[in-house]
Amino acid sequence: MSTLRDPVGPKDRKVYIRRRILVLAGLLAVIAVIVLIIVKPGSGDAPDRASDVKVPSDIAPTPTGDAKTSKEPQACESAELRVTAITNKTDYAEGELPELSLSVENTGSKACTADLGTQGMQFVITSGDDQVWRSVDCQTDPESKMVILDPGKPLESEAISWDRTRSSEDTCDVSREPVGAGGATYHLQATAAGVTGAETAPFLLN
Repeated sequence: MSTLRDPVGPKDRKVYIRRRILVLAGLLAVIAVIVLIIVKPGSGDAPDRASDVKVPSDIAPTPTGDAKTSKEPQACESAELRVTAITNKTDYAEGELPELSLSVENTGSKACTADLGTQGMQFVITSGDDQVWRSVDCQTDPESKMVILDPGKPLESEAISWDRTRSSEDTCDVSREPVGAGGATYHLQATAAGVTGAETAPFLLN
């Protein structure tokens, strides 16, 4: 038989049993310490780092201020805007006043915003190399007006009348000189949101 199961020797058998119990108790204590070191209390399946925490799929994060802003239309690029000068006629009878307006079209692929207020809008009438009239020469209280432009949907401004006179910044409070008529040709150029139309609208004054 094994000496561990049936010890022999000069000492009493109870002494050997006590020693075995002490050895086993010591081994159990060492094992318990090792287990406590490896498995920390309260750890279980809990993540050790914040990066391990998983957000439930049915809870959507609240958008930050920057995220909300990014979804709103951004300012239009100048290259995306097409400005077109418009007159209500191409030939005006004697004493008939031309009606001037413009259209702005977003040629891009996404909606964008542009200032289509009178502050950034201008009409200029020329005859050859002669600048005859400007809408901003005696303009008062210009306004800013941000407008959302959808792609491919031109917006037209309200028409204003031209009184067939010359203008300058010095003629706002005096009688203005009338321009020549009798079949004279004039050209309307329009500007909006800092963009000047590539083409002018020609018309005749009789």
